[in-house]
Amino acid sequence: MADSTPPTHASAQPPPDRPVYVIGGGPGGLSAAYALRARGIRAVVLEKSDRVGASWRRHYDRLHLHTTRRLSALPGLPMPRRFGRWVSRDDVVRYLEKYAEQHRLEIVTGVEVSRIERTPDGTGWLLHATGGRELTGAAVVVATGYNHTPRLPDWPGRAGFTGELLHAGEYRSGKPYAGRDVLVVGVGNTGAEIAVDLVENGASRVRLAVRTVPHIVRRSTAGWAAQYSGVLVRRLPVGLVDRISRVQAKVAVPDLSAHGLPRPDTGLYTRVKQGAIPVQDVGLIDAVRQGRVEVVAAVEGFEDGGKIALADGTRISPDVVIAATGYVRALEDLVGHLDVLDDHGRPVAHGPRTAKTAPGLYFTGFTNPISGNLREMALDAVKIAKAVARSGPGSVSRLPG
Repeated sequence: MADSTPPTHASAQPPPDRPVYVIGGGPGGLSAAYALRARGIRAVVLEKSDRVGASWRRHYDRLHLHTTRRLSALPGLPMPRRFGRWVSRDDVVRYLEKYAEQHRLEIVTGVEVSRIERTPDGTGWLLHATGGRELTGAAVVVATGYNHTPRLPDWPGRAGFTGELLHAGEYRSGKPYAGRDVLVVGVGNTGAEIAVDLVENGASRVRLAVRTVPHIVRRSTAGWAAQYSGVLVRRLPVGLVDRISRVQAKVAVPDLSAHGLPRPDTGLYTRVKQGAIPVQDVGLIDAVRQGRVEVVAAVEGFEDGGKIALADGTRISPDVVIAATGYVRALEDLVGHLDVLDDHGRPVAHGPRTAKTAPGLYFTGFTNPISGNLREMALDAVKIAKAVARSGPGSVSRLPG
């Protein structure tokens, strides 16, 4: 009997096994790589610096997590109890190094990915990287970080400022600013903590420029961490959480209106949904009440003679300006052509979800949730690994055994 099996054509062959590429060797990237590996999927982390946790190594010296040790661990490895409840920057770096080592993650350093696009056959993703590399993956997890590129406002006259101007990303310690007049611009968690650090290290004068009055919460009250409340209320209606937090603030946080920080008009959770996380107090309340940190109006521009014009019409002449004005995600060059970003440059889909135009392209770490960034990245890592396992078993490289 003649063989009726149709001939096999090259075009009908399944695509070759390909790894999942994870871009970024910070907490989001490492946890995603571990979760994939735990499911038997080969994951390759591409890190542009020479070691993991690069962004954490650049944070200021006194930084401690505002989230608890237990709720900040990544999947597969608890943080050691000796790190204490509020883990220091250096211990976070040690933990990330241990995490990569213990889980034997496949990490390639010194490789920066500049552009991601679909493979010509539409079965995977093509990554253009340092040195002309072209890498093909079955899926990609982008974990380049929420705090990627410092944002320094283009204030009028900025270039002519005769004093010292730096972004908060360059700040390490208040020691070099002892005896100097310093203006900190921006009252997020970073700006608030830098202002306190400057005071404690002997700056002669510290002013904090505020455009939008923040919500301030105690990091912990009677042993109850603010993060616990953030986890509990995350799924509740915004209006209800706003009302609850308003009552809590009146009990736990003194009225600082006389010092330039009135209670905000908009609710705490409404602000969170708009992207503004409350400031966790690590000394700002006392410093403001004692007059050691002076609250001033927002910066409008720089003028001749080293003067700075504020929104209320006043002029000041600090020696140093530290811009705690945030970061941008800087994803446009990498994926902007794939229709996966919104008008603000943020991924339209996050965690295990993908944009309809880009199946197999995942993003993690690009939100700033009230429940804690590390906690949410750890949860997302497991969900992403499950999604990858479901969507591409035929083309994803599997680990031996």
